[in-house]
Amino acid sequence: MKAAFYTGKGKFEVSEGKAVAPGKDEVRLDVAYCGVCGTDVHIYHGVMDQRVGPPQTVGHEASAIVAEIGEGVANVQVGDRVAVRPLKFGEPHAFDKGHAHVGKNLKFIGIDSAGAFQNSWTVPAYTLHKLPESLSLKHGAFVEPLAVACHDVKIGRVKAGENTLVIGGGPIGTLIAYVLKEKGANVIITEVNEARLEMLNNLGFTTVNPAKEDLMAKISELTNEKMIDCAFEVSGSAPGVQTMTDVVNVRGRIVMVAIHGGDKKPVDLFKFFWSEIELLGARLYEEDDYEEAIRIASSGQIPFDTLITQTDTLDNIQKIFEIIDNNPAGMKYLIDCQN
Repeated sequence: MKAAFYTGKGKFEVSEGKAVAPGKDEVRLDVAYCGVCGTDVHIYHGVMDQRVGPPQTVGHEASAIVAEIGEGVANVQVGDRVAVRPLKFGEPHAFDKGHAHVGKNLKFIGIDSAGAFQNSWTVPAYTLHKLPESLSLKHGAFVEPLAVACHDVKIGRVKAGENTLVIGGGPIGTLIAYVLKEKGANVIITEVNEARLEMLNNLGFTTVNPAKEDLMAKISELTNEKMIDCAFEVSGSAPGVQTMTDVVNVRGRIVMVAIHGGDKKPVDLFKFFWSEIELLGARLYEEDDYEEAIRIASSGQIPFDTLITQTDTLDNIQKIFEIIDNNPAGMKYLIDCQN
């Protein structure tokens, strides 16, 4: 059995892994494809070593086939095609108010425990969502990030006909744009990378490059001066934080999608008071977000093949991460975990 191990800053090693027989309420999977997430890239850069504890197999954007089931498993059968919702909830805590997906005792499978960059992966049965036959396993690897997008849009309470802005046209931002489009919203995307802008324009999205255009004037023009009902901050940048408060209208909503670390970014709190703006955090996903993601993914509305920058094998995982570091225009990279 082959597995890729993150061994320390900037280094993956592919070696013999160990297939783990499923225990009670567990399932062993033959992993088909696993996407490279931005979190995986942060791990590769060595900034999460204390949490990950290398050497460790990471990866969580997985599609798979059920290979073996443990005692008490009834939700899937051997041969089922599945996507994995990689959350281990732990003991409920009063602080959580029942929202286990952001609970105090949450552990993330693929970060806090072994992940999907391997041939065989054993996970709790409750994490599995069946994929329809109409959705390929390659496209099934998009279900996890698409569920993130579904959750973000749900948190934003977006309705048909509303004006929305996605700040940052990377993989998650693009998927948010597609979910917004599916909801019937008017979608604008801001992005400064010219290659990504070209791709987004070719996909039919309305885009603005704030490095070359007057962003406020352009959005005012595009919305007939109504401005933005709901903005999604996906860039993780200081200009993105400024933009999100500048563009929203009275009682507009801002959804924080990107992770903003310890670095401080000034926010104009007066604007929140003056226009009764809402600031909403959005993290991970819930069970219903996965089901919606599978529905949208299997509808054919999203051109996944266009969003796949490259697919390669486990043996070449080191090369893939090096390519990602040197290609800021890249979108989604997939690892074929059986070849």
